[in-house]
Amino acid sequence: MPIKMNSFIYPYTEQVKNLPVYLTGIGGKECQESVKRACGMPHEQILYCIGGRGCLKYSDEAIDIASGDIFYMPRGKAHEYFPYEKKWEVRWIVFDGNGIEGLMEVLGFKEPTVVHADDLSALQKLFDKIFITLRADRVFGNYLCSGLTYQFIMEFHRLSLDVSVPNGNVKNEILMSALNYIEVNLKTDFSISELAAVSGVSQQYLGRIFRQTMNTSPSEYIIKLRIREAMRLLAETDKSIAEISQICGFSSAGYFCAVFRKTEGITPSAYRNRNK
Repeated sequence: MPIKMNSFIYPYTEQVKNLPVYLTGIGGKECQESVKRACGMPHEQILYCIGGRGCLKYSDEAIDIASGDIFYMPRGKAHEYFPYEKKWEVRWIVFDGNGIEGLMEVLGFKEPTVVHADDLSALQKLFDKIFITLRADRVFGNYLCSGLTYQFIMEFHRLSLDVSVPNGNVKNEILMSALNYIEVNLKTDFSISELAAVSGVSQQYLGRIFRQTMNTSPSEYIIKLRIREAMRLLAETDKSIAEISQICGFSSAGYFCAVFRKTEGITPSAYRNRNK
């Protein structure tokens, strides 16, 4: 069960203002009142509802918000929200950081976003942990909350992906099947059609899942893993370029060298000399 609250904390942020992600505020109310911000918030904000019903308005949109709904509001975006019922229970975190703008763009959150999740338990546990940590330690708690806030954002991202296509749980099972197959067979030269067949879906659908979830295509993901392993072997062993290309699943040493140079901007031999 979520902890009951009608309070908020705005931590001292000067210690952490140079971190990629840090918390600037957290709180919640059992009876959330109307809020109107003509100029938006100065920071990013994620809010979620655990009871009652209300409404979120921004631009020309008016969206009903009920239990299980989560909404993200980027900084500087005019918006308002208000309850339909006396008891409209809402939780929120506000965050910033020198890496936030890039992070939210990579995750696909450029505009206000509303998603519904059937299970908020993981998000709620992170919220409770952030609140308790900050309340217990006002001096150094925000350092710990920086990592927890990042986890909170990533959990919201995961939930948004689960509802972005039908049968989110099935989609996750397909992706896990593909990732496990890649891990086990990374040293063999298998095709994407073979990977899709093992996952039980078409190549096109598998590619869509990878782009939504991993922000890359299956072939690019595989190449990145193989190059990463090749870099380790180049730096830590005396194996030849040909041996390493074979170990890492490349069809030939020439292809391996071409891919390595394209992705890393340097030849395998030069990388070895620089990092041996």
